[in-house]
Amino acid sequence: MPKQRFPSARERTYRAPSSVLRRALIGGIVLAVLLAVAGLVAYFTRTENPAPAKAAPAPASSSASPSPAAEAHAREAVAAPPRTSDPIEFAKAATKVLWTYDTRSFSQAEHLAGLKRWMTEEKKYADWKSVTDQVPSAVLWSRMRDNGQHASATVGEGHFPQAFKTALAQDPGAITEAYAYAVTVTGKQSITWKGSGAGAESRSTTLAVQCRPHRDCALVGVLPNVAP
Repeated sequence: MPKQRFPSARERTYRAPSSVLRRALIGGIVLAVLLAVAGLVAYFTRTENPAPAKAAPAPASSSASPSPAAEAHAREAVAAPPRTSDPIEFAKAATKVLWTYDTRSFSQAEHLAGLKRWMTEEKKYADWKSVTDQVPSAVLWSRMRDNGQHASATVGEGHFPQAFKTALAQDPGAITEAYAYAVTVTGKQSITWKGSGAGAESRSTTLAVQCRPHRDCALVGVLPNVAP
C-alpha cells in the first residue's frame, strides 16, 4: 500500500496569483532584501498551475474511526503560534505545525482555521495560498480520515539561507520596509495510518517570516523551493 503524505514543495506547481497588486508590492518591497534567494524569487514571481491531488491508499474499511469527541476537541487542531520576535524560533515552530496533522480528530476546515492564526495580518504580504497548498483538499482529507491517517513532526535546525544573509549584509536597511526574513528549517515527519506507519522521513522547507520590531513574528508564506 503506498503511503500518504503532504506533497513536498518540490512536488508542487502553482496557480496564477490572485492579486497582481499584492504581488507587485511584495516584489517591490520584500524582494529588495530577498532577491538573492532563488526560492524567494520563484515564490513571489511564480507562474502557477493546478497541482494534481496525490492518490490516497485505499481505506482499510468503509467506516471512519475518529477519536471520541471529548478527546478530539480537548486540544486544538493546530497549536497556537509562539509569542516571539526571533524569526528562526518562529519558523521552527511554524514548520512543526505545517508538518503535523490529525485527520481522525479534526476536519480540514478546523485544521486550516488553526493555521490561519499563524499568518501575518498585513494582507499585502500574506500569501495564504502557499500555506493552504500544504494541506490536502477536503476530499482527500476525508479519504485520509477513513484510513485514520495522522502525522507528527520533530524539528531540528533552522537558519537564514546564505544568500539572504549576504543580501542583508550588503543592504541592511532594505529589510525595514516589510521586516520579512527567509528561514530554512530541517526536521523529520512521521506518518501513521490504520495498522501501519511510515517511520520518520527527513524534510526541509524555507518559510518567509515577518518580525516587525516590538511585535510577535507571523508567517508570510511557504516557499516552493528550499533555499540552502
